[in-house]
Amino acid sequence: MCAAALLVGVAVAPAWADTPADPSPAMPGPGPRGAGWAVKDTGQEGAEGVRFRGLAAVSRSTAWLAGSKGRVLRTGDGGRGWRDVSPPEAVAEGLELRDIEAFDGRRAVALSIGEGEASRILRTEDGGATWTETFRNPDPRAFYDCLTFFDSRHGLAVSDPVDGRFRLLATDDGGRSWRVLPDAGMPPALPGEAGFAASGQCLTAAGPRDVWLATGGGPTARVLHSADRGLTWRVADSTVPGGDPARGVFALAFRDRTTGLAVGGDYRTGQASPRAAARSADGGGSWTQAATPPPAYRSGAAWYPYGHATALAVGPTGTDVTTDAGRTWRPLETGSFDTVDCAADGGCWAAGEKGRVARLERR
Repeated sequence: MCAAALLVGVAVAPAWADTPADPSPAMPGPGPRGAGWAVKDTGQEGAEGVRFRGLAAVSRSTAWLAGSKGRVLRTGDGGRGWRDVSPPEAVAEGLELRDIEAFDGRRAVALSIGEGEASRILRTEDGGATWTETFRNPDPRAFYDCLTFFDSRHGLAVSDPVDGRFRLLATDDGGRSWRVLPDAGMPPALPGEAGFAASGQCLTAAGPRDVWLATGGGPTARVLHSADRGLTWRVADSTVPGGDPARGVFALAFRDRTTGLAVGGDYRTGQASPRAAARSADGGGSWTQAATPPPAYRSGAAWYPYGHATALAVGPTGTDVTTDAGRTWRPLETGSFDTVDCAADGGCWAAGEKGRVARLERR
């Protein structure tokens, strides 16, 4: 969805080599009980105009951030030190990097959003020391919102509808090259329907072939599911309210190919979001409203890997946690974040406005 619809010094570490093990409190166990966000000093916190909506949690030690003004940061020591590995051209042109997907501390793929040539995909194989532009959108009607990968080779990127259907790019070489997929298996978009480039989570994959797409802006907020890497899709209405360009599903998180969460609402400050979360137990075929949803708009969600039914949701007014697979949510703490991501080892990270970045840690 168009950017108008969404509202320095850096501690130097080696470009890609992780430093010795992080000594800070670990997060094992069934859930983040007794835990909270520990804000990390990136040299960007509090800076006006610096916002990290792109986040990739590789581990408790390693995470990547992507944001406004073409900025990309990386840590390899749990957030104690950060390296500015921003693509020079992205900085020079002030690109809005809204999504980043990382395979490890060396390899990452970042997406910039915008109409026409502003939508680009960049790739690094050396921890951000150098970047290669692997896609530049040639169609002024397209506006790419999000990326996702099934594995280190296969991935998709999604654009707002072109000619009445969402457009998809596919890669099978880790983001080195991209091709537009045929749209014959894509259901028609509703009037005004689009994706939200708010957290890099409007497109998400689980397993080798399943992928889901979140929508908003139309009369109904919907979730589309493909079981063949984007060739054919089925669509389901969510319970998150639509009916306005500012409302819809902003983020999806699937624990596996059947169990998923949707969060969203109305992103405008001061607007109520009474049904900001939903859950699915059938791979997105149907959605059930959370009995106790988050109290306000949420733009990001992630499953906590050590808790079978535990997940986090973040937004401008705070963080919420569920321990029953999305049936009920309770506040974890206040503080603004746009996106959240958890690695397989339990390392959970969050990022957002004014350069704010944190990791979930024991109190």
